[in-house]
Amino acid sequence: MTSVDAPLNLHDLPSDYAFDPGIAATMMTRHGHGGWLGIAYHAHGPDWVELALPWREELVGVAETGVLASGPIISLMDNATSMSVWTLAKRFIPHATLDLRVDYMRAAQPGRTVIGHGECYKLTRTIAFIRGIAHDGDPLDPVAHVTGTFMATHGNYL
Repeated sequence: MTSVDAPLNLHDLPSDYAFDPGIAATMMTRHGHGGWLGIAYHAHGPDWVELALPWREELVGVAETGVLASGPIISLMDNATSMSVWTLAKRFIPHATLDLRVDYMRAAQPGRTVIGHGECYKLTRTIAFIRGIAHDGDPLDPVAHVTGTFMATHGNYL
């Protein structure tokens, strides 16, 4: 399946579809909240996904500083960690964010794209455990750390 013939949303995927974060990101950011924020696919591995949030003026929290508001970064990390769950599970399973703790280390640099790296490190039948970082160019100097859990709402992860 290519991005050209991909379904319009994740719920339309066939049950035997092997989850592809690049195609899923295209579906998730085609419209709605992620689309308005400008979130885009960046990279992925077997249990992680990276999404990019380009800086733009509409996302700034305090105009005088040019620093991104926290809400877009939270959305970026919720999306990246959510997609890491499906990447590890190798399929889309509807789920809900149970807990997402965000610890801010510093403000993102004005004008820079923020990369959200989400990793799923443990799957149980109905709970997924995640962690990640948001950075603006140097993963060793993160903007934020996140940890949390998702719960499968229809079906299970294993």
